Amino acid sequence: MGATFVVTLREAFEAALLLGIVYTFLHKIGASRHAGYVTTGAVLGVVASLLMGLAVSFASGPLLDLGPDLIGAAVILVAVVVLTWHGWWMRQHARAVTGSVERRLADAHATRRLWLLGLIAFTGVFREGAETVLFMWGLLTQAAQVSAWGGLVGAVLGIGTAALLGWAIFRGGRHVSVTRFFAITSVLLFLVAAGLFSTGVGKLETLGFLPASGTAWDTAALLDDSGAVGGFLGGLVGYRARPSFLEVGGYLLYLVVAGWLLFGGQSSNGRSRSTPLSLTGAAGVTNAKESSILR
Repeated sequence: MGATFVVTLREAFEAALLLGIVYTFLHKIGASRHAGYVTTGAVLGVVASLLMGLAVSFASGPLLDLGPDLIGAAVILVAVVVLTWHGWWMRQHARAVTGSVERRLADAHATRRLWLLGLIAFTGVFREGAETVLFMWGLLTQAAQVSAWGGLVGAVLGIGTAALLGWAIFRGGRHVSVTRFFAITSVLLFLVAAGLFSTGVGKLETLGFLPASGTAWDTAALLDDSGAVGGFLGGLVGYRARPSFLEVGGYLLYLVVAGWLLFGGQSSNGRSRSTPLSLTGAAGVTNAKESSILR
């Protein structure tokens, strides 16, 4: 539940920021009457994401005939790759997101191709939705003890919280630190991905693709990973009560390699890499107020 909450919170928040930028831009140029195109595109993006989730659910049945553990390991490792790439891409390009979106919006308004407003909203929402489907699939494949209902509750709570945060930023941005939000969720997603990678290594070890290793420790008596708290920590940070040495090694290896990739350049690149998004803020505010949103 914890991991699904973090994943959907981050992905839905990014979609909410995009929609907030679009709505705010339209308001600033006096084109709020065209907001219906944006709303329609966003709704279609959500519908397309749900349809993709259903398609993945149906497709997973025949794929499991090839071997549930093999398919599970493949799904988990693909989710790790996409999560890592997503984190790296956001750190490299997120500061340019607002300018890029606003240029596309201005072009659509100037050329009267208003359907592009809906397309911008659709592609942004569907991209985040598609990533969420993949991450959720990987998380629910991670361990048999993960409750489908618990994962669903975590996802709903994450989406709801993201919607509230998005509204708070564009209605009262002085009270929400976008930079701090992205910093915290980036670390949490980093730990989620490390746990997924460790689980993938464990499945490959079970399948015989990696040599068997002994049990690194046994803390089941203190905190069993099949219990409520242990299961929550297992999904969120990859906790295992009885991990193998290879699983522990995989976890540490991911922390080192991905940690250097995602956070290694932070100190050398300074402030330019510390601000994930340069939001326009609420309509009609000054540049000084826009900057204060990210403090």
